[in-house]
Amino acid sequence: MSKQGRSKEEVLEAEVIDSSVIDEGMLKKVLIQAGRKIAQPALEAFEIILDPSTPQKVKISMISALTYLIMPLDAMPDFIPVGGFSDDLIALTAVISLWRHHLTPQIRLRAKWKLDRWLPL
Repeated sequence: MSKQGRSKEEVLEAEVIDSSVIDEGMLKKVLIQAGRKIAQPALEAFEIILDPSTPQKVKISMISALTYLIMPLDAMPDFIPVGGFSDDLIALTAVISLWRHHLTPQIRLRAKWKLDRWLPL
């Protein structure tokens, strides 16, 4: 339906929220929490790769899989229905499997220490 054919009830108007209405402290807290949720597994993966006890093959596999996930070019482009994300799913599954098997309490602690230092609550 065209704009001209719409009734007044169907027209939506955007309202700009005054910055004085937003609790900046609460917004900052929410953004930090969201950032921590994203950063934690990334830091754990980073610490696994840096850890001297992690086998070289695991390090190379993790770096390769993570690199593949962020590359703009895929073996199978993401716009292809169903199959487009299958190659990404395989790379992600490989990273999760390696991550799960090589994440030690010491590595988790080092990652949490960095997380607390970089994004304090």
